[in-house]
Amino acid sequence: IEISYKDSWSKNESLAYWINAYNAFTIKLIIDNYPVKSIKDIKNPWDQKFIPINGDMISLNYIEHEILRNMNEPRIHFAIVCASESCPKLLNEAYEVGKLEEQLTEATKDFLNDPYKNKITANQLELSKIFKWFGKDFKQNGSLIDFLNQYSIVNISEDAKIKYLDYSWVLND
Repeated sequence: IEISYKDSWSKNESLAYWINAYNAFTIKLIIDNYPVKSIKDIKNPWDQKFIPINGDMISLNYIEHEILRNMNEPRIHFAIVCASESCPKLLNEAYEVGKLEEQLTEATKDFLNDPYKNKITANQLELSKIFKWFGKDFKQNGSLIDFLNQYSIVNISEDAKIKYLDYSWVLND
């Protein structure tokens, strides 16, 4: 299978394409190696170059770190999935250009307000390690709290104490 990408696409076309590619190839990686208890049971899951795009073989890490993160859209972290209990849920539809803003907002709200992934009160935050690992992505337009308050059902105080939850890499099959 050869998959093609065009540099002339808009930012939203590119975001939708790369999010969908990341998710589809994560699922393919799990299926090709099933049964596994965790994506981490697969040798170098994020560094394997098994994704054929425009004649090159690229990795999940390449898509995430070299392409998606460089598009300055922190909500990608709730759209791309790692097939693990602590990661965001896979949307049951493809990301589409015409619905991308709504889909990214919904994925972010769902993840942030899921009590199994984050525990949020006005003054105490127990957050997914995603917010620690990719901290700078969420601080492009203010503080982490500023980002969270755009999507949280709880109004979080600027001085809220933050701690990070353990991350479960168990397969979410």
